[in-house]
Amino acid sequence: MLGRLRAKYEQTLAPVGRALAHAGISPNLMTGVSLLIACFSAYAYARGMALTGALLIVLTGVFDMFDGAIARAAGTTSRFGATLDHVTDRYAECVIMFGVLYGGYTPWEWGLFTLFGMLMASFTRAKAESVGGLEHCTVGVAERQEKLILLIGGSILTTVWGDALTYSVVLVGVLSHLTVIQRLHYTWTQTGGR
Repeated sequence: MLGRLRAKYEQTLAPVGRALAHAGISPNLMTGVSLLIACFSAYAYARGMALTGALLIVLTGVFDMFDGAIARAAGTTSRFGATLDHVTDRYAECVIMFGVLYGGYTPWEWGLFTLFGMLMASFTRAKAESVGGLEHCTVGVAERQEKLILLIGGSILTTVWGDALTYSVVLVGVLSHLTVIQRLHYTWTQTGGR
């Protein structure tokens, strides 16, 4: 749902992208920094510091947006860069979920349920756009932004409600699997079931 705002935030970040590109910072470097911050977020969750983990998720998202802004500003967008960005996003999601699980914020069953849902939502989109031949398959109730916002919200609420992050993880899992179904249905309608 928040993906619809992509054009607006890309326009807002354009000056930042130009400044970073002028400073000689590559988009792939920003992609790597984003993954590194996600690892620090996972470590914070593993150590029981949910608020710190949430703050680092925010930073992960910010740096993840910077890589695209730099590439557009420098005119260096590439299929490899886009692929690297998507793969790195999946690693970031996995490592953060492992941190949440290790920190004991949610039972492992729900953690795996959610992790599979997050990965399969992305996989379904990738296959719809490659094998299915669709130009875009970004339909669905929850893309990456919504999932991270829910995890951040649950992390913040843990200060007043100990089980908040557990319920956030479960909600992310349910919405992720629902997104898989929506994307499969969309692909079926767009391809006529062929």
